[in-house]
Amino acid sequence: MAALAAAGFVLAGCQPLSSGGGSTAHPPAANDCAPAPLDRSWFPAVPRVDNRFRPFLPGMEYVLDGSVLGPDGSRHAHRIETIVTQLTKLVDGVTTVVVFERDFQDGTMTESELALLAQDRQGAVWNLGEYPEVYDLGQLLGAPSAWISGVAGSRAGMEMVARPRVGDPPFQEGLAPAVGFKDCAVVYQSGQRVCVGGQCYDGVLVVDEFAPLNRREGHQRKYYAPNVGTIKVGAVGGADPEVLELTRAVHLCQPELVAAQELALAQDTRGYRVATDLFAGLPPASATLQAQPC
Repeated sequence: MAALAAAGFVLAGCQPLSSGGGSTAHPPAANDCAPAPLDRSWFPAVPRVDNRFRPFLPGMEYVLDGSVLGPDGSRHAHRIETIVTQLTKLVDGVTTVVVFERDFQDGTMTESELALLAQDRQGAVWNLGEYPEVYDLGQLLGAPSAWISGVAGSRAGMEMVARPRVGDPPFQEGLAPAVGFKDCAVVYQSGQRVCVGGQCYDGVLVVDEFAPLNRREGHQRKYYAPNVGTIKVGAVGGADPEVLELTRAVHLCQPELVAAQELALAQDTRGYRVATDLFAGLPPASATLQAQPC
């Protein structure tokens, strides 16, 4: 594996967490967001997601560690492991990159998700579907929150706009009426200096996320470092707030990457049984991308 600095990330000298400097804004007053039109001609046949703030290059693994406040008022250890696979899947006429993400609470996996992402030619990153399987003590309970763009009224949304600027209107991250999903986001701050896990990052973008259909979730603040991606997740209100920080960002070598892809492929295959209405008619995921060699 390659270490964080060797992966091309620029680290500054360490100092305590800071949000000073750069452009800032008051908490957004907007309580909704407009859908973004999706034009399939905007997307290349071979996907590549290299947005400055949301890069998803094949072979990369990101680990966020922190805690979440449970219904009983106690905090529980929370980890999110994200691996960008070499897999692609055609969704709503767009070839997407398959991102394999697993959530762990107190060391036990509670969710395993396939996120289907693509970047348009202007540089905006789009979310075209999510297939999150829910687990309890190793047993698959189902995928009640799954959605696919173009199915059951669901619409793709933007994970990150091409040129994020403070003061721009909120953008929609996705819409799935059948499962009550609608997420919005607005650029909250830019040019920040933020330190997490003994590393400091300059030029950090802060995005405020909210769910108009579920106010009890409150707001989430996500911090994106240039050429790295998510380095911190914070909560503003909400019933079960979580706080996460980047603890690992490495390039996986082929044996580890292939092992993760096998799990992702198995999950994609299960989708045709667990979420038949969503997966019917979609071609299966396949290994068509190439990760950089170690």
